[in-house]
Amino acid sequence: MKLINKVALMLTVIFASGVFIFAAKNPTEEKELKKENSVDFPVKLDFAGEETPLKISDVKERLDRELLVNVNLHASTILAIKRANRAFPVIEPILKKNGIPDDFKYLAVIESGLVNVVSPAGARGIWQFMPDTAKERGMEVNENVDQRYDLEKSTQAACSYFLSAKGKFGSWTLAAASYNGGMTGVNKQIDIQKVSNYYDLLLTEETSRYVFRILALKEIMENPVKYGFTIAPEDLYGALPTRKIEIDSSITDLADFVKGQGINYKILKIHNPWLRETKLINDTGKKYQIEIPLKGY
Repeated sequence: MKLINKVALMLTVIFASGVFIFAAKNPTEEKELKKENSVDFPVKLDFAGEETPLKISDVKERLDRELLVNVNLHASTILAIKRANRAFPVIEPILKKNGIPDDFKYLAVIESGLVNVVSPAGARGIWQFMPDTAKERGMEVNENVDQRYDLEKSTQAACSYFLSAKGKFGSWTLAAASYNGGMTGVNKQIDIQKVSNYYDLLLTEETSRYVFRILALKEIMENPVKYGFTIAPEDLYGALPTRKIEIDSSITDLADFVKGQGINYKILKIHNPWLRETKLINDTGKKYQIEIPLKGY
């Protein structure tokens, strides 16, 4: 009985002092909770100079969704920022040369995370081309050589598509959306719904999110510190200097070939992922550029 009275007295003191251990608030946890449930929403945003109408309720909510998702996908977003340091210097001048707005580089980010991935449908490379579309846009695609894995050539092919889509729709935003939904699919919905602005169209779930995902990554990657991503310059992935060898004949054994270049087979494939086999078949005398790194191995 005395023990019970002592416990009751202790609880009375604890409650009176306002210190209740189990209900205590942790400032750090509160801060983290707030960070994960809200973002510093931008006042203005545009894609390729075409304004995003953030005053429209569903537009604001759709952007908020993609910002929240990507701000809290810490590892994926950090990796995208790191890889961009290596990939963007290749992509940007090709976009500029073709008159394509710089914002289209963020389309590559949401397509692949800036790595040569393979989709369940068979799309490959950083720009995620399907085989037939790649061939239509001038790339060589076969078991021996697949230029969808060549960043320079696939970026040029993507530019060809963007120019065609811009010519059809008259809008860079719709051109970007059609990269996911297809020109035919987007145009069909424009005809049915009798509107010609991406933000007014009701499209499939994936295509409806597509441009907003681009906008979210653009906003985060252009303002990383604002969204909690502080990455030291030395932690970014950089491109290694290379020299190019022009080849106009077959190479029967790539492993033997690169030994004479001072590297190994693995390094060759890392820098030339478009070489798909252990040899290069070239019976027509076509010219290929093989990159050999000068350091970093």
